[in-house]
Amino acid sequence: MRIFVTPRSFGKGDPAPFDILRRAGLEVRVNDSGGILDGGELARRLEGCAGLILGVDPLDAGVLAQAPELKAVAKYGVGVDNIDLAECESRGIRVSRTVGANAEAVADYAFALLLAVARRVPEIDGKCRRRDWSKLTGLDVFGKTVGLLGLGAIGKGMARRARGFSMRILAHDVLWDDGAVASLGIERAAPERIFREADFISVHVPLIPETRGMIGRAEIAMMKRTAILVNTARGGIIDEEALLAALRDRIIHGAGIDAFEEEPPKNPEWFGLDNLVMGSHSAASTDGAVANMGRMAAENLVRDLGL
Repeated sequence: MRIFVTPRSFGKGDPAPFDILRRAGLEVRVNDSGGILDGGELARRLEGCAGLILGVDPLDAGVLAQAPELKAVAKYGVGVDNIDLAECESRGIRVSRTVGANAEAVADYAFALLLAVARRVPEIDGKCRRRDWSKLTGLDVFGKTVGLLGLGAIGKGMARRARGFSMRILAHDVLWDDGAVASLGIERAAPERIFREADFISVHVPLIPETRGMIGRAEIAMMKRTAILVNTARGGIIDEEALLAALRDRIIHGAGIDAFEEEPPKNPEWFGLDNLVMGSHSAASTDGAVANMGRMAAENLVRDLGL
């Protein structure tokens, strides 16, 4: 039985995920393109495949129509916005996720972006490399207010880190976890209150119709001029044109963005902003998270193929 693996980091530095697949008798093909596959290329690679371990490559109805033998998809991560779930369900294709495998790594990176923007770490580093030892003044983090949009595993991880900085924590989630709130000292707040009161706003919601564009011009206009916005979730949750204008015009202090709608973004203005720290969708890219996701995705796929 043949399967295809799209994430380039799958099994990198840890052979266990490949061992799991091969012990199950699977013929494994991998993405050797060096990048994310478009729909046409993914469809071509899926020919004759019963299983797929999928990264952020688009698995839409058009691709699925050209993969009649596909029985199971193991998402290497938790976001499934790149998968046509309705089409998978209609065809009886099982879809799994690696829930919790990378939560701590993403929370680490989100807090790193928060600190880097607040303390202007990339700017200071760049000046020092040019032998310029002049001072740049940043913003305080300790004791400030952080607002969390989404309180799943990653949001809770951010809350734990924020407690170490004695931060006041506001949060919003449609699925409210009273137990976590009690143990982490989180205050429940509507998004509008978070936009108005938080010094730092960190996004941890999935990209679904209800969250697409949830932070636009109106929401950014509510924020403090000293606010910093962090997104390690998905592009599309933030209106990128609105954010670009806000950063360019100093409507807010800055942003740390690890997920764009199109990666890399086409608009060259992004690359000239000194109040933006950009990421290459790499929040989950640590040795530990990669190993966890690889093993879990392999186990999920083997299970869902009935092996």
